[in-house]
Amino acid sequence: MGKDAARAEWDNPMQFVLACVSYAVGLGNVWRFPYLCQMHGGGGFLIPYLLMLVLLGVPLFYMELAIGQKMRLGSIGAWRAINPYLGGVGLASVVTSMYLCLYYNVINAWSFWYLFHSFQSVLPWAECPVNSNLTGHVEECERATPTQYFFYRETLDISGSIEENGGIHMGQALCLLLAWMIVYLFIVKGVKSTGKVVYFTATFPYLVLIIYLIRGVTLHGAINGVKYMFTPKMEQLANPTTWINAATQIFFSLGLGFGSLIAFASYNQYNNNFEKQAIVVSMVNSSTSIFASIVTFSIYGFKATFNYESCLERVRLLLLNTFDLAEDTISLENVIHWIAELNRTHPEQFASLGGRLETCDLEAELDTAVEGTGLAFIVYSEAIKNMPVSQLWSVLYFIMLLLLGMGSMLGNVIAVITPLSDLKFISRVLSYSVGLVCLFCLLLGLGFTTHSGNYWFTMFNDYGATFSLLFIVLIEVITVCYIYGIKRFEKDVEDMLGHRLNCYWKIMLAGVSPILLIALFIFYIVNYIQGGTPTYQAWNKELVRPLFLSPISYQ
Repeated sequence: MGKDAARAEWDNPMQFVLACVSYAVGLGNVWRFPYLCQMHGGGGFLIPYLLMLVLLGVPLFYMELAIGQKMRLGSIGAWRAINPYLGGVGLASVVTSMYLCLYYNVINAWSFWYLFHSFQSVLPWAECPVNSNLTGHVEECERATPTQYFFYRETLDISGSIEENGGIHMGQALCLLLAWMIVYLFIVKGVKSTGKVVYFTATFPYLVLIIYLIRGVTLHGAINGVKYMFTPKMEQLANPTTWINAATQIFFSLGLGFGSLIAFASYNQYNNNFEKQAIVVSMVNSSTSIFASIVTFSIYGFKATFNYESCLERVRLLLLNTFDLAEDTISLENVIHWIAELNRTHPEQFASLGGRLETCDLEAELDTAVEGTGLAFIVYSEAIKNMPVSQLWSVLYFIMLLLLGMGSMLGNVIAVITPLSDLKFISRVLSYSVGLVCLFCLLLGLGFTTHSGNYWFTMFNDYGATFSLLFIVLIEVITVCYIYGIKRFEKDVEDMLGHRLNCYWKIMLAGVSPILLIALFIFYIVNYIQGGTPTYQAWNKELVRPLFLSPISYQ
C-alpha cells in the first residue's frame, strides 16, 4: 500500500492542522461544553474531561490520522485496503456524515438569518413587535420574552407539534440555499480550495472569542459567572453520568468515526508527522472548549446579574408603591433587608402582596442550565441586546457561529466526497459530484425549514449519530488492533514516522480505549431502554414556553 503520487496534497502541514482544527472545533465547544461544566460541578468537570481526553480522545484521533495517511484513500477505500470485507465500515462513516450534512447546515442558515437581522438600528429581538392593530405589542411576545419570540416565531415560525407540518419558511429556505452555495464554493476544487479556506475558518473564531473575552470580563456581573464556573463541586465526581458525559463530549467534539479525519489525512505527504499533529489538534480542541466556557460564563454572569438586579428593582418599586415610602428609602443593596423588615412591621399589608412579590436569587439565575440552540440563539442574544453597541457584538458573534459551523460542514462533506473521488470516473468530474451532493442535501434539508422542522432537527441531532458513531469507532479500533494487527500497524507507523509506537499508544489502542467504548455503548443502550417513550420539546403558543410532548405520532 504505497504512496499514490498522483493524489492531491495539502500545500503544507499547517493547512492540514488548520483543517483538523476547523473541523473539530465547532459549535459543541461553544454551546455543549459550558452546559456540561454547569451541570457537573464547574471546574471539577475538567478532571474527568481531561482524563478522557488522554484515555480515549487522543489515541483514537491518532489512529484515524494514521489510517488515512498510510492508505491515502477515503474511508471506504482505506478500510477495504485493510480488509476486503471491511468496506462497510467506511460506508457506514459516509452514510453517517451524509446524515449529519442533511440537518447541520440548518444551524448555519439560522446564523445567516440572525446576522442579516443584526444590521438594524434596534435589534429585532431587543423589543416586541407592534400588533396588527397598532394598539400595543404582540401578545405572544409580551407573555414570553422578545428573544424567545424572535427565535420561535420569527426565525422558526414553529408549529405547536411535530404533526402540524405547515409550509416552508421562505426566509430560512433562502438562508439554507446560501449556506449550501458557500459550502460548494469552499470545496469545489477539492483539497486545493479547502486548504485556502481553513486559514480563515480556523483562525477568525479565535479572534472573535478573544474580543468577546475582553468585552465579557468587563461586563457588570461577569465575575459572578466566572466564579461559578471555576468553583468546583467535587461531589459530582462520584456521579457516573459526569464521567460518561466527559467521555462522550471528547468523542464527539473531536469528530471521530465520520471519516473526515481519514479523508483529511489521506491528502498528507506520506512521511508527515501526524503523531505530533494529533496531540496538537486534540489539545487545541479541548483548550478552546475551556476558553469558550470562560467567555460563555462571563456572559452568563452578566445576564444573570442583569436579571437579578431587574428583579430587585421591580420588588423595590412594588414595596415603595405599596407602603408609600420615599423614593430613596429602599435601594438595590438593602431591598432584601426591607422585605424582612416590612414583613415584620406590617404583616397584614405585606401578605396582601401575594404572588406579586417575586423571589430574586442570583444563584438560581446562574443555575439555569441551557445548551444547544437555546444557549446560542436565545441566551447569547438576550445578553447581546443589553450591551452597548449591541449591533457590533451581534454581527461578530454570528459571524463566529457561521465560521464554526462552516468548518465542521467542510469536514463532513469532504468525508462524503473523498471516497467518491477515489473512483476514477467520478474524480474526472469532481465539481459535478460535489454539486450533486450539495444539491441532494439541500433538497432534503428543506424539510427542516418547515414549521415543524425544528422538531425533526432536534430528533436528528439527538438520535441520529450517537449509536452509529460509537459502533463505527469500536469496530475501527478492534479491526486495527486485532484483525489488521497491532504489530502490522506498528510497522506502518514506523514506515511513515521512522519510529515505532510507544507503550502509551499500544496500551490505549489495544486495551483502554476499546473497553471505554464498549462501556459507553452499553450505557447508551441501557439509557435508551430505560428512558421510556421518546419525548420532544414543543413551543406552546398559549403558555409561551417549551413543553415536553409524548408520545410522538407519525401518522
